[in-house]
Amino acid sequence: MTTPVLSRATETADPMPGVLVLDDVTKSFTLHLRDGLTLPVVSGVGFAVRAGECVVLGGQSGAGKSSILKMVHGSYGVVEGRILVMHDGAQIDLATADPRIVLQVRRRTIGYVSQFLRAIPRVSALDVAAEPLIRAGVEPGTARDRTAGMFARLNLPERLWSLPPATFSGGEQQRVNIARGFLPDLPVLLLDEPTASLDQKNREVVVAMIAEKKQAGTALLGIFHDADVRDAVADRVIDVGRFAESPVAA
Repeated sequence: MTTPVLSRATETADPMPGVLVLDDVTKSFTLHLRDGLTLPVVSGVGFAVRAGECVVLGGQSGAGKSSILKMVHGSYGVVEGRILVMHDGAQIDLATADPRIVLQVRRRTIGYVSQFLRAIPRVSALDVAAEPLIRAGVEPGTARDRTAGMFARLNLPERLWSLPPATFSGGEQQRVNIARGFLPDLPVLLLDEPTASLDQKNREVVVAMIAEKKQAGTALLGIFHDADVRDAVADRVIDVGRFAESPVAA
């Protein structure tokens, strides 16, 4: 299926039906230590992600896939365009939203599984992964029980649950990261190479978890370099390469 490129000049406030909509989004970086050199990343990005759908960002390394995810998450600013998401019953433009609103969206609407776990010193893996549930109002004991069940499903050894994950292997840390992102029941889930550090057995577990999220109506946007995983989970693949630009001088 071909996904049309949207234009701010021609579309309405809700250009495509979807839980998450990117409309004519542009991103570039300015290198102030290099005489203002501008490095364009992507331009004119437009697509929607619907409830119960997994959309995968495809393209070569450096095409801007991770930058798109980080703009949706609010980690990167948007130069032009809109990122529309349904949050607490209203449509929010994350490209222009107040930082306090962006933080609320992260807590209640958009989950994120990054490639790297931000481990907190002296905090156990169980508490690191349970924290989003507790923050959402789940009773701490219940949150830890649910987290323990997720750890068991992801084959994380029980002897590690009470230890800080800073010294875990890459695959062990990633399983903590996956549990943390998948445990809350949020409308949108961003996945940045969630299976990159996993063995085949645990990749299959994550594929099953993604299928369950889709069945529950979650809108998923992800990056998967593993072709087998991508083919198993993707409803559509967006070729980010067509939005890429070449660097120009400011």
